[in-house]
Amino acid sequence: MASVPSLAASVNQRVADALSAALPEAGAADPLLRRSDRADFQANGMLALAKKLKGNPRELATQVVERITAPELIKDIEVSGPGFLNITVTDTALVQTLAARAADDRLGVPLKDEPGVTIIDYAQPNVAKEMHVGHLRSAVIGDALRHLLDFTGEKTIGRHHIGDWGTQFGMLIQYLIEHPGELAPADEVDGEQAMSNLNRVYKASRAVFDADEEFKERARKRVVALQSGDKETLDLWQRFVDESKVYFYSVFEKLDMEIRDDEIVGESAYNDMMAETARLLEESGVAVRSEGALVVFFDDIKGKDDQPVPLIVQKADGGFGYAASDLSAIRNRVFDLHATTLLYVVDVRQSLHFKMVFETARRAGWLGDEVTAHNMGYGTVLGADGKPFKTREGETVRLEDLLDEAAQRAAEVVREKAQDLTEEEIQERGAQVGIGAVKYADLSTSANRDYKFDLDQMVSLNGDTSVYIQYAHARIKSILRKAGDAQPAAHAELELAPAERALGLHLDQFGETVADAAAEYAPHKLTAYLYQLASLYTTFYDQCPVLKAETPAQVENRLFLCDITARTLHKGMSLLGIRTPERL
Repeated sequence: MASVPSLAASVNQRVADALSAALPEAGAADPLLRRSDRADFQANGMLALAKKLKGNPRELATQVVERITAPELIKDIEVSGPGFLNITVTDTALVQTLAARAADDRLGVPLKDEPGVTIIDYAQPNVAKEMHVGHLRSAVIGDALRHLLDFTGEKTIGRHHIGDWGTQFGMLIQYLIEHPGELAPADEVDGEQAMSNLNRVYKASRAVFDADEEFKERARKRVVALQSGDKETLDLWQRFVDESKVYFYSVFEKLDMEIRDDEIVGESAYNDMMAETARLLEESGVAVRSEGALVVFFDDIKGKDDQPVPLIVQKADGGFGYAASDLSAIRNRVFDLHATTLLYVVDVRQSLHFKMVFETARRAGWLGDEVTAHNMGYGTVLGADGKPFKTREGETVRLEDLLDEAAQRAAEVVREKAQDLTEEEIQERGAQVGIGAVKYADLSTSANRDYKFDLDQMVSLNGDTSVYIQYAHARIKSILRKAGDAQPAAHAELELAPAERALGLHLDQFGETVADAAAEYAPHKLTAYLYQLASLYTTFYDQCPVLKAETPAQVENRLFLCDITARTLHKGMSLLGIRTPERL
């Protein structure tokens, strides 16, 4: 693996060295280099520095230019305006940098200097309940963040904090005891059958629970038996969990996501820790008794009538709620799994809860400078009408139905464009394109914002969609197949056309984009980069003949640009959890 410094980093270093030489008293100064539409790069750092040292920014910029000698890297450098530097790099440096990237499996992207351990809490369905559209974002965003962080060298551990504990299990288990044989063994059903069985048992048990007071009382006693570890009750509870997992896996498979069994660690896993969590918080004075309950108060969190809103660790009746399991999970993740970062991908409506949980953990000393926690609160999936996404009947949309429809809609698009594809291949590509479209639409919106779920737009070949990027990739692969004996090869001696330069400069920014997207937990920065890369490739394709270029060297060089573009699109999309088929 060879880490390749970007042209921006190389130019920045030369300007910084020249700045230090021109103004030794300024110490290490930042040239504030950025991409520019007037040249390849613009450096604005002279303005702030001259102001600070009460000098003339234009004179300082001129002195900096005089001290830069890098003919192999910088083709042209001019002082403009009040002291900006407009910098153009040489075609040779651009092609050589891209050639170095192409020689590396990671495209020259470096690993983080000090990787840590990030635990990502995402994709949290509930046992014995169907997954709906509300479960989509946590799964998709969490999976993409995990790919991104893994690629930077971070060690990631997934945690699927599934809802597998609580009062409804008393109802379900009691019903199974009184109606044995209603739930088929988990190894005898597929995902659809599992969900159908669970739905039936849930509805039937709910009906009895609502109508029969004596059953309701038996169900409540069953909750106590579950929490105290009664064997018969736990065995039946396990059947619900196993059956639900069969269903979860079938949905995650449709989402083209890998979910590992050892990472499904639900609320139940922290049951034995909750009493100790409460004791530690009370003994340290972080939590106090109020009206019989154990609570934590916060100066800045007030409710109606300006009354403080506490976090309830333990209820007055001795029962534990979400706060106790979330705080116990933090203890487990920090002290047993040695996390340096805790990342929660949960609905923005839970933001206040997690703000209180994190602050409680900080006061207890479980979080601090060495271990930080972030809540990636995400917005709601909206329908075309701008309201939360529902079916025509006003029901919550089943996640499986949504994914099936996306795959079918995409298969129609593929069928229209398909050349020499069998029906089986059309369906396979349809799934890759449709699921990719759903993921991309989700990830291209900043996570904390709501977004509209519009399948027609998502599977469109025009605009900022994954299909547009997938088609750009497939088009490049088609050109490479048609090249015959001509092979991609970098020719640093050639002069580049404007569209080649624009494409090459953007390709060189891939590593920095990935680093930013991972550091800021912002997959939308990577989707924006990939869409722009596909757009720049389209311009290059329109303006620069590849196989009919003027000389054999130019054919090879343009094939080289095609190849590294395809590899960058493929790698970038894979970091988002999206496939890029070779043919479409």
